[in-house]
Amino acid sequence: MGRRLVPLTLDNLQDLPKRCRSCVFWELDPVSGKDAVAAGTPALEKEAWISAVLLDWGSCGRVVYVDDVPVGFVLYAPPAYVPRSTAFPTSPVSPDAVQLMTAFIMPGYQGQGLGRVMVQTVAKDLLRRGFKAIEAFGDARWKEPACVLPADHLLAVGFKTVRPHPTYPRLRLELRTTLSWKEDVEMALDRLLGAVQKEPALRPL
Repeated sequence: MGRRLVPLTLDNLQDLPKRCRSCVFWELDPVSGKDAVAAGTPALEKEAWISAVLLDWGSCGRVVYVDDVPVGFVLYAPPAYVPRSTAFPTSPVSPDAVQLMTAFIMPGYQGQGLGRVMVQTVAKDLLRRGFKAIEAFGDARWKEPACVLPADHLLAVGFKTVRPHPTYPRLRLELRTTLSWKEDVEMALDRLLGAVQKEPALRPL
């Protein structure tokens, strides 16, 4: 099995699942997101966002390929580039951290260690760039796949709650801990990264 983790660019944006290529839940604030959907331009807005972040900050994602087939991805960026983050009651993300926006691995490719490799690759990238941690907003009442990852699954892979909330706690993962992860983390990562499977819908917070 040949597997590659490639930085996300405009050239391989089309390798994300179709529903994710046109989802701007994180990339726009709630009002702008609704306007983009109403105007039928979310895919263009997504492309513009990725272009701007690449130019200003650099790599903001990874695409996972197995035998040249795209099977997963992860998106991350400093919170200044993630307008939706300010809409959460537990914001802001810590200044020494990057926000994990969302991630996904196709069900047929879970259980192969891809999740661990993907997160460790992101950790190495961010450590080289001087960041100490990655933070995420979790959904403590998660019932079905959506753009916000389930809090329980984030906790299962080593995130710690830094600001509790009954619905949207903010969680933190120290990047150095990810580099020494063992295989017993893989099952939890599979559950976490496989949690975004259905069409994500823009919904008000």
